[in-house]
Amino acid sequence: MFPRFASQVFWGLDKKLAQRKHFPSVNWLISYSKYMRALDDYYEKNFPEFVQLRTKVKEILQEEEDLSEIVQLVGKASLAETDKITLEVAKLLKDDFLQQNGYSAYDRFCPFYKTVGMLKNIIAFYDLSRHSVETTAQSDNKITWSVIREAMGNIMYQLASMKFKDPVKDGEAKIKADYDELYEAMQTAFRNLED
Repeated sequence: MFPRFASQVFWGLDKKLAQRKHFPSVNWLISYSKYMRALDDYYEKNFPEFVQLRTKVKEILQEEEDLSEIVQLVGKASLAETDKITLEVAKLLKDDFLQQNGYSAYDRFCPFYKTVGMLKNIIAFYDLSRHSVETTAQSDNKITWSVIREAMGNIMYQLASMKFKDPVKDGEAKIKADYDELYEAMQTAFRNLED
């Protein structure tokens, strides 16, 4: 008699991702793990913000999937400003966080501190963008996604470039310091934008 093993993890491969040269071509919406909570004690002790960041990323990617159907029907211009932010941040997550280049030194592996630092900055950009749009919606100094994109071009470039930090060459202390510096620069840029 053979022992029975129940699979607790499913990685759904996506042909469309593979055709777009997005590797690994794992579909983040249909893949799942029943071990999601298995490491919560470790995360709580070492990276307390990770579980909340992971949950937020999943929400953004799911919302982006729902919005993409609307965009196909009526176009992106008809979306609310906060929905445009969701689409752009989802693009950052998919192209600059989830996509890997296993042949490069910077992307061959990703230490957990780098993962958490990247997520922290991307989600901070998402939250700050939404806050700016929502708090100025009724004011004369209305902030839209196009205003944010124009004013934050350098910040967005730095967010997209976070993955190029080489853990071996740059080291943990420098990468963490660079990510913290970017976080502070975002805070300052959004405060200046709203003033």
